[in-house]
Amino acid sequence: MARKKPKGKGAAFTAFNVNYEDGMVTSNRRVSSDLLDQPFGESIQDLARTAIEDQDNEIARRAGRHRARIKSIVRA
Repeated sequence: MARKKPKGKGAAFTAFNVNYEDGMVTSNRRVSSDLLDQPFGESIQDLARTAIEDQDNEIARRAGRHRARIKSIVRA
């Protein structure tokens, strides 16, 4: 008789809504919870901003277009 495969633990993410200086808004930008669990005393907003800026830079590199700077980040 075949055994069932154990279900893996799903990746944990936290969603953020991002407002850019040019007025563009993106909703539910996912950031891995592992990146937000830094014990260095930085706030979650600062860690999320850094992670989302890294995502934006990677997208801009691939697309060849730069995105405006982040104005604010709010947890969704």
